[in-house]
Amino acid sequence: MIADDLVSRYGTLEEIERQEAEINCYPNLAYLKAPKGIAVVGDHGADRRKRAVACVLEGKLFSEHAVAGEATRLGLGTKFLLNIARDLPAKKIAELMTIETGSLVTPEEVVEAAGSRPESLLPLSLGERHMLQFSWDIHKLSVEHGANPKEVLAKQKMLIVLNQKSAATITQGFIDSSFYGFSPENVLFMVQDSFHGITIKGCCAAYDHSTHKRLHNHGQIALQQTMDDQIFRMTQSGGKEFLTAGDYAEILSGMDDKVTYSIEDLSFLTQSIDLDALGFALEEGEKGARMVMEIVANDPKNPQKGGLATFDQVLGRNVMIEGFQLKTIDNKDIVFLNKNFNHYPNPIDSWTEVAQIGLNMPVTMKKGHLYFQPVQGDINFLVKTSFFSREKRRVIKALKSGVNLPLAVEEIRRQGLQEGWGCYARRIRN
Repeated sequence: MIADDLVSRYGTLEEIERQEAEINCYPNLAYLKAPKGIAVVGDHGADRRKRAVACVLEGKLFSEHAVAGEATRLGLGTKFLLNIARDLPAKKIAELMTIETGSLVTPEEVVEAAGSRPESLLPLSLGERHMLQFSWDIHKLSVEHGANPKEVLAKQKMLIVLNQKSAATITQGFIDSSFYGFSPENVLFMVQDSFHGITIKGCCAAYDHSTHKRLHNHGQIALQQTMDDQIFRMTQSGGKEFLTAGDYAEILSGMDDKVTYSIEDLSFLTQSIDLDALGFALEEGEKGARMVMEIVANDPKNPQKGGLATFDQVLGRNVMIEGFQLKTIDNKDIVFLNKNFNHYPNPIDSWTEVAQIGLNMPVTMKKGHLYFQPVQGDINFLVKTSFFSREKRRVIKALKSGVNLPLAVEEIRRQGLQEGWGCYARRIRN
């Protein structure tokens, strides 16, 4: 229906491609100002942290891990499976950075920027590191507060969002690693759908089944979770036990907060559970907020596209707008970005809104065909949303392309320096 409306309005796919920026443009673009009244979360809120700890220890924090992303610019497949120590020596990183930047980068410069040689790192994939850090942080938190780590880990409920290409490899990796200490019953999986491109047949839009299938952006993850038979558990025999939408809603109904993690967020590798942010989200939930988003600074040396935090004078409130909806605003002009860790207090409420209303469906043209690209962050237009920052606003750390690889090596090195982390990782994987 949406595609048919576009065809009716613009006539041809060529015209849709010419008008793509206009079609996706945020309607109130001319009425945006700097964000107002952003809450500042400090690093030492004892009561807030105490409440957050209780949420984790009681198993009331639902975590969603988006690991479907592809390292397209690196040509190395799914980021979850990216093993930098094995696949990306300093020489290879230098070559990728040289191609990307157009300026010569030497292996020595890579090592200097990263603080170590990639080859010296423990040979674990980015996804293994991601899950091990989450398990390790919960284990440490349990010990620090006199709880049984094994029991606390078993309480945690989560959703792992995969892509079709690597789903079997990753789910088998969870089985081989004993689900990283978590209970198989509580580790849910979902394979993000991909879709053929849309063409015009007659006067109507139709899928062209000869085209390459593409993921419909991260908003599809939120939409797909509201459907039957999309989410599953792995059984002991390696089979799949699918859940209805109602089954999944029942799980969310028992959660105090849901947090979404992205595999490309490098800060996760040394701090997967942010107690200050979680405590703040729980407080805001009591005030009616159903989404909580953190504002971070863009990297001035390597500005990234992403969600723009801004004040919409028409709506009279702060909003978060995806980069491709900003028309003529360049990455370098996006001062305030959304960090990828979004919180959803009382998550059944935001899930219900998405199930009933859906999300806006922006478009993109690829090789002469139409695809949709809904945005998960657009949930901020459906529910009451709170925004916060830090006393010292952080710079986003994400693995987007080759230029971010030295930073990735540095963060992985720092992960390995955590006292006891290496032993824990080896024990869990064995």
